[in-house]
Amino acid sequence: MDLKHRSRNITDGRDRAPARAMYKSIGFTDDDLAKPLIAVANTWIETMPCNFHLRRLSAKVKEGIRAAGGTPMEFNTIAISDGETMGTEGMRASLVSREVIADSIELVCRGQMFDAAVCVVGCDKTIPAAAMALARMNLPGLVLYGGTIAPGKYRGKDVTIQDVFEAVGANAAGKMTDAELHELEGVACPGAGACGGQYTANTMSTVMEFIGLSPMGFNGIPAMDPRKDEVSFRCGEVVMNLLRNGIRPSDILTKKAEWRPPADRPMQCCICWRSRAKSECRCTSTTFSASVSAHRCWPT
Repeated sequence: MDLKHRSRNITDGRDRAPARAMYKSIGFTDDDLAKPLIAVANTWIETMPCNFHLRRLSAKVKEGIRAAGGTPMEFNTIAISDGETMGTEGMRASLVSREVIADSIELVCRGQMFDAAVCVVGCDKTIPAAAMALARMNLPGLVLYGGTIAPGKYRGKDVTIQDVFEAVGANAAGKMTDAELHELEGVACPGAGACGGQYTANTMSTVMEFIGLSPMGFNGIPAMDPRKDEVSFRCGEVVMNLLRNGIRPSDILTKKAEWRPPADRPMQCCICWRSRAKSECRCTSTTFSASVSAHRCWPT
């Protein structure tokens, strides 16, 4: 694949001098524009913990892209917090936002003629939206999930946002005081990251790994874990490898990859990672990988 299979149309030749002039006005050089242009679709927003740290991760993704021979260009899109808007009219915006996010990523990537894309996501609707956009565009690309939030500490016990929801009921029933509820809400979410539980964001991030749109093992690293910066940098390298090898979503999201063998065939559980017959697994998840070969290996 020509590494500038799309961006060549916007950067190369005498007629593109005005476009190059505009790129140069914001710091891009001739050397930058001679390289593949890689989109970094960032869903950062300041309204929720799920996506609050994504600027940091996107910066690392861009470092990885540059180190691997590409020129990253970052753009932002929107996000709606299900957890914050739940129980209000604002929740009606959630599902709609998925379509807007997918459309916006596709629109910018098509309009700016990017050669590949990394989608940096963090909450319920940004994850499937990124997958939808990549599949529609069929550009070499991947999804990086920002990671889960760490547990909070309440009177010596690990707590999550779920404990706060339950505490509202306990308070209404007279089993928890207003002061105790206020204390809990102040410590349940200790920093950035998606809701701490197997809710939509963490579930969808697992799906991204199993269908092959995220490198295996990257999404499970928590948001504020130092290893998250390392895998973000690695995503920059991975997307350049995808581009060099001409691997598109249509090569990964295939019928063959969706194949599932009989229930008695040994498989690898997505919770405990032990090989066993599906019928013998006692883990809470019922999702199993078909086989190592069924999930496209990322090129090195």
